[in-house]
Amino acid sequence: MSRVRPLLSHPALALGLATLALHLWVNGGYGYFRDELYYIVCGRDLAWGYVDQPPLTPLLAWASDAAFPFLRGFRLVPTLAAAATVARATEAARLMGGGLAGLAVLAGGALQLFGVLLITDTLQPPAWLAIAMCIIKAEQSPRWLLAAGAIAGLAFLAKYTVVFYLASVALGLLATPQRRLLARWQPWGGDPDRARHRGPEPRLAGRERMAVPGAWAELAAHKNIPLSPVAFIGQEMLTFGPASAPIWVAGLVAFAFWPRFAHLRWVAISWASLIAATIAAHGKPYYPAGAYPLLMAGGAVALEAWLPRFGQAALAAFVLAGAALTAPLVMPVLPIETFIAYQRWLGLQPSTGERIKLGVLPQYFADMFGWPELAGAVGAAYQALPPQDRERAVFFGRNYGEAAAVDVFGEPFRLPPAISAHESYFLWGPRGHDGSVMLILGGTRDGLLKRFRSVEPVGRLDNPLGMPEESANTLWLCRDSLEPLEQAWPSLRHFD
Repeated sequence: MSRVRPLLSHPALALGLATLALHLWVNGGYGYFRDELYYIVCGRDLAWGYVDQPPLTPLLAWASDAAFPFLRGFRLVPTLAAAATVARATEAARLMGGGLAGLAVLAGGALQLFGVLLITDTLQPPAWLAIAMCIIKAEQSPRWLLAAGAIAGLAFLAKYTVVFYLASVALGLLATPQRRLLARWQPWGGDPDRARHRGPEPRLAGRERMAVPGAWAELAAHKNIPLSPVAFIGQEMLTFGPASAPIWVAGLVAFAFWPRFAHLRWVAISWASLIAATIAAHGKPYYPAGAYPLLMAGGAVALEAWLPRFGQAALAAFVLAGAALTAPLVMPVLPIETFIAYQRWLGLQPSTGERIKLGVLPQYFADMFGWPELAGAVGAAYQALPPQDRERAVFFGRNYGEAAAVDVFGEPFRLPPAISAHESYFLWGPRGHDGSVMLILGGTRDGLLKRFRSVEPVGRLDNPLGMPEESANTLWLCRDSLEPLEQAWPSLRHFD
């Protein structure tokens, strides 16, 4: 008991350690996520930038895979990021006057999902929260603005959306007396974009910079489902956990109207402008995730001041119960068949903010299944080829997930690097292959015969837990492309 008391007197440390233990337990569940495999492959081909992300996440994925060739170890970075977010939110609440904001972050839905997956969003919540806290502290010492700039530069190397957060913060500061912070030289002493361009220019840099806006435009126009403002706010409450919603809503109200937070009114304005921009751009509800830990910290402080003691205890119990109820929906806590039954018991149907068909699992879980089996099917077909065909053969993935799965899990079969015309794989080109012998998953024989002289089935992949597009597919052996692959390559490119 004497060892527990010091932890209870330091709630940030206690909740951070609890989060660390939770993710060390659950993060080995299910399998590698589609994007994680893609980032591992991108990291093996290090560059200063890629079609769809900056360099930091691929670098971390490559290093994590090299250091820990098992899933729980590979996900150590998101484990630490989730623990840091909970601890820093709790500490932020303490600095503002009290409140266990870490409980709200633990019940924060997507915030805990980011603690499972090593993706570009993983570092955004702790980074955005750190930026905001530096700005708050800058009222006492402007040097904190330099720290905010440095953190923003690192966050930019993980995901470009930090630029939108910085713009929203600037709008919030300009609309309040805190605009005086922008009159100092420190906010302009660093440029987040500078970190991207230190050292040599990226390989194919011109093509990459042209491709990124095209990819975003295609996502907004064809992939993401637009939402009305009311529907979007409703999705925010679901995305970041119904149990945490009362706390961050209270935080929004407090930052906007509470006299005690008058000097922090810019936080509410920043959130409102960020949400407005996300809705206008047809972005997904989780895009502004990094802004919520600060709202939760402020809400925890406000509710501690507004509620009587029994109300505080009831709210804490509600948040903990809600976190326990929703944890299996965002973390691989349950065996997958048990999860499916639990999802049905709750009356939930998998959904997504994209125009895509779903199976029995939500996309973020479905994309953790079937990848080793895909690589095994391709490897078996490749090894069955005559030696002269193996020298020319290559797997062509319809998307980066298929290609990355073969590249990561296909090593025991001595497969050549896969090719694909999707995202950064397109920039890597056909890797010297001419299209004379290709393995392709999915499609129909008649459709493939429009591109090849010979098409024969050599395998079958059924993945009932994965995305429907990755299940019930035939693996085809395609020979003699009707058009040289190098010549056809530009027309095959797609961003979706």
